[in-house]
Amino acid sequence: MFGRSKTTNEKLAEQAALPAREGAKNRPTPKRREQEAARKRPLVETDRKAARTADRAKRREQVAKQRQAMLTGDETYLPARDKGQTKRFIRDYVDARWGIAEFMLPVMLIVLALSFVRQPWAMLIVFALVYGLILAAVVDTFLMWRRVRKKLTEKFGEAAVQRGDGFYAAMRAFQMRRTRMPRPVVARGEYPA
Repeated sequence: MFGRSKTTNEKLAEQAALPAREGAKNRPTPKRREQEAARKRPLVETDRKAARTADRAKRREQVAKQRQAMLTGDETYLPARDKGQTKRFIRDYVDARWGIAEFMLPVMLIVLALSFVRQPWAMLIVFALVYGLILAAVVDTFLMWRRVRKKLTEKFGEAAVQRGDGFYAAMRAFQMRRTRMPRPVVARGEYPA
């Protein structure tokens, strides 16, 4: 407090005298006042244009990380609706199976083409395909969810199955495999253990 301050040469000589220890910090602890001053920022930025640009760049970077996670299945940057062990289990189970619901879009394109044919037999085929496929897909998806729920309960316990998980599984089952996001990481028939 009352002593003289050390010169730069004296500080360097003192640092050279104390060898660097492995696993140690090897520097003095900064004062709280210095740490707070380093963290201090204004509540409202003075240069709004620069702040908006920085915010946009940060948001763009976050979206890019999230998009990459959707392609690779990286759990850290996935959106909240896709995070967690149970969601991964549901995704892997749905992606491992062949389901009727995933073929609805291609069949509906055929139905659309047949609907332009103004023949009674074509209308009968359109009617049977549309309603039969919808009924079969709903029943198949319902039975799939019951199996997934049973396996989820066995693996993670009753508390792990949350409200909305069935809808998550159904929506994934109704998408064509190529268009599913996050992308499938398991092959067909490779069910989760």
